[in-house]
Amino acid sequence: MDTHQVALVTGSGRGIGAATALKLGRLGYAVCVNYRNNQTAAEAVVEQLQNEGISAIAVAADVSQDEQVCALFHRVDHDLGRITALVNNAGILMPQCRLDEMDAQRINHLLISNITGYFLCCREAVKRMSTRHGGDGGVIVNVSSVAARTGSPGEYIDYAATKGAIDTLTRGLASEVASEGIRVNGVRPGFIYTGMHAAGGEPDRIERLKSSIPMGRGGQPEEVAEAIAWLLSPGASYTTGSSIDLAGGR
Repeated sequence: MDTHQVALVTGSGRGIGAATALKLGRLGYAVCVNYRNNQTAAEAVVEQLQNEGISAIAVAADVSQDEQVCALFHRVDHDLGRITALVNNAGILMPQCRLDEMDAQRINHLLISNITGYFLCCREAVKRMSTRHGGDGGVIVNVSSVAARTGSPGEYIDYAATKGAIDTLTRGLASEVASEGIRVNGVRPGFIYTGMHAAGGEPDRIERLKSSIPMGRGGQPEEVAEAIAWLLSPGASYTTGSSIDLAGGR
């Protein structure tokens, strides 16, 4: 691989983001590990990469905030060079509940965190990657969820709706920038063993539901990272506007 591949992975202190940051670093990317609050976790990922001789930085930014996103991308420009790969992964999940128990504050918090952040990061990436802006091209991968297809009834229909929006963003932006050297694709993880289920109030959710998965098990973050890495790679050079389901057949 060209030694000057630069990846920004949002929300990459743990889970799918951390696995992706490690995978990309080992493939030759310089990596920016973005986090919102958990500095210790993000710096542990960076330390692991640096111990393997990989160029990596940790940068705090709430990607739902415009000025923080701009500052994040300026740090990448300054410390690592021009971004060639963006993995939009940062997102939140609220405790399980039905729609008739939700208030506007919860819904808006999810919409801003899970949708606005992806839009803002895509905007800054396009400004740097697009041949229209003098760039050399690049690749964006948006982490969605199989919930975009299932709707997560009785648990997280607000979260599922945000991921439906991300699927639409992926398709629309892919077409918008296809002639400008940028590919945009998505992944839709299913039940993956990460800390996110604890945030929803049920740490052992996968154990309860794995019998509903055709493959009979939850997935590992590394399995999602493999698909993201492929979509970013020259091997996926004719793939844009697509999403890969990583859900064990669900």
